[in-house]
Amino acid sequence: MDELRGVEWQRLLAAARRRLEQTGGVIDGAVGLANPSEAERRLIIGITGTYRPETVKRLTVSLADLDDALVKMHRMGLLQALASVGGPVRDRPAERAAEVSGRQALLAAAQSARCASEPWFAEWLSAITADGTLTRMVRRGDTHLIRQAAAVLDLLPATFVPLPVLAESATGDTKALVAGSPLATLVLRALALRSGSPAPPSGRAGQRVLWESVGVIVDDLASQVLVLNVTTRGDSVVSRWLDDAAAFGIPFRLTLQQQREHPVVPVAEDIFVCENPAVLRAAAAELGARSAALVCTEGIPSAACHKLLATATAAGSRLRWRADFDWTGLRIVEAAAVRHGASPWRMGATDYAAGLVEGESTPLTGSRSGSPWDPALAEAMAAEGRAVMEERLIPILRTDLSPDA
Repeated sequence: MDELRGVEWQRLLAAARRRLEQTGGVIDGAVGLANPSEAERRLIIGITGTYRPETVKRLTVSLADLDDALVKMHRMGLLQALASVGGPVRDRPAERAAEVSGRQALLAAAQSARCASEPWFAEWLSAITADGTLTRMVRRGDTHLIRQAAAVLDLLPATFVPLPVLAESATGDTKALVAGSPLATLVLRALALRSGSPAPPSGRAGQRVLWESVGVIVDDLASQVLVLNVTTRGDSVVSRWLDDAAAFGIPFRLTLQQQREHPVVPVAEDIFVCENPAVLRAAAAELGARSAALVCTEGIPSAACHKLLATATAAGSRLRWRADFDWTGLRIVEAAAVRHGASPWRMGATDYAAGLVEGESTPLTGSRSGSPWDPALAEAMAAEGRAVMEERLIPILRTDLSPDA
């Protein structure tokens, strides 16, 4: 075997291995060496019994001749010799067939999920197939992950369920969905598509918001909602904080943990909901304690936001909700109408048109959304291809929040 590790054998055996791996180990055809060295030329002359001049630029040898020569020289065939010096020859056609079969089995298992009919689910399966994720699962023997991911997705959306509880319910392992785990990565990719984004956020804060968008609590202290002039009934310490802040028109950050430990019940007849802190900041600065009750989602509503507003509507408050004029904003408002019975606030086609003429706007990005409350809005946005951020509407929104409105 030491001889077969010599420099004169290395390229020849490597070429033979590549050929055999492509054919599934069938000893057929020939291999060649370009610009052979003197040692390689002499070796191939010895194997074939045919003289080749020193000026030759390429030498070929049939695998059958190479196999016969190895049997005569070392009492072992080509496949055995290759296994001895570099490990067994892989059967790549069989491996590819097994991978195809494995992917098909995974896709079939995923299709049994209750949410399999959702467009975002199909898009997720297509994406993880196209980028090789499913193939890598098959190769690593991690085929259980796709089934677990489907089981997690079938439990969503949830209602303020802690992440470890969700993980245990779907997989039996409370740590299966910790940040960075293969299962969490899979599920977050699906949740991003569900929310209309092509990929999940890379940072922990963004991922926490994405989990919270489907009612999963990663950290009830980190989950917060920004409010202005939300008064309450009750005498808990958190209720007193909110009432005192409202008396002075001071913005207040309320955590999910505070609400769970010290429940608060808003008493406002109408609560306005915006997406951007600049709107709340302007209301606090210019209207102070005179402003109507205002809640800011700061993008996708957090679990803390949903809990506060669910409690408010249960107590009789009406929600008037708005967001940016972009596709994500439309999804946020539509979801708010479904989940909380909220009414759109300055979210019509005429509002969009009025904001559009006020200045330059950034291009719309992401997948298109609808606007069931005003179908003309989504049509106008698609036609214009431009987003209008909420900050541009601050003057008219501030008027709505004024007690004189």
